[in-house]
Amino acid sequence: MAAYDTSKIRNVVLVGHSGCGKTTFAETMLYEAKAINRRGSVGDGNTQSDYTPLEQQRGHSLFASLLHCSWKDTKINILDTPGLDDFVGEVVTALKVADTAVVMLNARSGVEVGTELIWEYVDTYGTPSIFVINQLDHEKSDFEKTLEQAINRFGNRVLPMQFPVNQGTGFNSIVDALRMVMYVFPPDGGKPEKKPIPAEHKTRADEMHNALVEAAAENDEALMEKFFENGTLDEEDLSAGLRIGLAHHQFFPVFCASATKDMGSGRIMGFIHDVCPSPADRPAAALEGGGSKPCDPKARPCVFIFKTVNEPKVGNVSYFKVFSGVLKTGDELTNSTNSTVERFTALFECEGKNREQVNELYAGDIGCTVKLKNSHTNQTLNPKGSETKIEPIHFPTPRIRMAVVPPSKSEVEKMANALHSIQEEDPTLLVEQSLELKQTIVQGQGEMHLEIVRTKSEQNFGVHIEFIEPRIPYRETITKEANHMYRHKKQSGGAGQFAEVHMRIEPYYDGMPNPHGLTVKNTEAEDLKWGGKFSFCWAIVGGSIDARFTNAIKKGIMAKLEEGPLTGSYCRDIRVSIFDGKMHPVDSNDMAFQIASTIAFKEAFPMSAPQILEPIYNLEVMCDAEFMGGVMGDLQTRRAIIMGMDAEGHYQVIKARVPLKELHRYSSTLRSLTQGKAKFTISFADYAAVPGDIQAKLMADYAAHATEEEHH
Repeated sequence: MAAYDTSKIRNVVLVGHSGCGKTTFAETMLYEAKAINRRGSVGDGNTQSDYTPLEQQRGHSLFASLLHCSWKDTKINILDTPGLDDFVGEVVTALKVADTAVVMLNARSGVEVGTELIWEYVDTYGTPSIFVINQLDHEKSDFEKTLEQAINRFGNRVLPMQFPVNQGTGFNSIVDALRMVMYVFPPDGGKPEKKPIPAEHKTRADEMHNALVEAAAENDEALMEKFFENGTLDEEDLSAGLRIGLAHHQFFPVFCASATKDMGSGRIMGFIHDVCPSPADRPAAALEGGGSKPCDPKARPCVFIFKTVNEPKVGNVSYFKVFSGVLKTGDELTNSTNSTVERFTALFECEGKNREQVNELYAGDIGCTVKLKNSHTNQTLNPKGSETKIEPIHFPTPRIRMAVVPPSKSEVEKMANALHSIQEEDPTLLVEQSLELKQTIVQGQGEMHLEIVRTKSEQNFGVHIEFIEPRIPYRETITKEANHMYRHKKQSGGAGQFAEVHMRIEPYYDGMPNPHGLTVKNTEAEDLKWGGKFSFCWAIVGGSIDARFTNAIKKGIMAKLEEGPLTGSYCRDIRVSIFDGKMHPVDSNDMAFQIASTIAFKEAFPMSAPQILEPIYNLEVMCDAEFMGGVMGDLQTRRAIIMGMDAEGHYQVIKARVPLKELHRYSSTLRSLTQGKAKFTISFADYAAVPGDIQAKLMADYAAHATEEEHH
């Protein structure tokens, strides 16, 4: 296939809540463009986009798929994305390289919460957008309600361009207010017959047409003058004005469709061809650190990898967008992150799992290649001497964390390799070997997300992994002052060990005065790598302990800060003052003072009203008002503090602070409480004291575990 010039490329991404018909619509687009001879169905598992065994087993999209077709003289790249909240990373990835978002709405359900979530990203990217109200052939479809919700949620920039004449099971007619014609479809869909608009629908069509004319005129002074002179705009001027409004996120047209009946998709593709922007019409791409990169085919090549997939028997498949220049087979480009030189041995256009080899791809086009050695998602490749970096994709923060239980000690390395490979494909997955918790912690977007990770590990790498509730990174501190001394004395032939340390421990806060009654010679305050602070004061008068033992004493205290006396957790926000002690001219050494300070600190800790702190997270839940009671009731069982409630569109937003311990499996609970019609985000807030009963239980559990370890 011949390469398409930048002006003849359209990159569209299909987004929307799960079940709104994106995959079926993509299939219909390909069929309309004669890219495929027959339409597959999600139910039969034979669509072009949901081609992985996992998607076919589950009956819905899990990954973004790249498809393409030709419409008139233009190439349309189609990115079909999942609608489930757990896979929002795939949507963000596709939005990065798309130039138009096709927001699919389910005529039965209206604007659903998954669409709300995705819209935040569409809005952030400023992606030109069109809305498609789909499934108008369903007996419970409600075009008016769905349109009203879209206007309420996304503003008056949402303008209907079409409306259905007979929605429901007999749906076959659409009035188009841009072209002022009625499309009547044959029973099997496909090419419609154009008919005059019936008299009973003419008034509404005229009103909608006038609104479109005004919207078009608003975006250009010359068009505004024409509008005032003539009272209307011809079709060419109308398209030009709408093109400007669409490009500037000032106008969102609404179309009608039944993807399953193949009704309405051809008109939408015509609009994508005529009005939606090419990559050259979009603002220059932002660069990391500032600056921008215009989409210019005459410039040197610049390629951005937006997705990496590890395929059995193939290895890494790298999906990329050419941000400038013309990429040709055999080109060698340098990775601006790691300076690796990569050779593009083959270039492909994609039709789901099927790939067609091409010789070159122009600026703005999207394709894939194989066998790049050291280049991954979010990396930019340029000709030698250029260090351009396209601003990376910013992925959402995780909302669920689990600990991984390896199948056996012998398979730990195999498991680590599997998780590393899956993480390379999926940047929304975070994998960490936690030294603090002594666990492998996996963080993701939800339980379904982690279930897919587990299945991939089994099917692709032959490693069975199990997820369990992870330990909580508690912290330990103190709430009052205590003085204590400890003498370490050891004599068993040869040189002995002797050290005596007197210390005061007290809660630390910024700007606190020097310890009362002590003469401080030196103070060090440092930020601890796990949060909080530690202050160390040397208040020895008269040389009872030589200053050369300072570091050893501090080292002994730090050892206990890293493994607190109550639960073995990190300690924080403590000041320790060394104010007296004794040493021996022969038997005192660094080790003796280190041991003495460790034990002195450990024994002083319980005297200082110790307190276990737990991580608290900010939680924000968005749901329908009908589910508010259930969501609030559940939060109360999780020791949540409700911080406020707001209305956003027709949704309620609950803001709360919740202990991390209580957020385990929250995504599943929320899904069942709200029938999947809610979303939530979490972010770390701070540490707070645990209630007394929980502290007592944590200390008892730790003591029992320590006793058990001793017996082993």
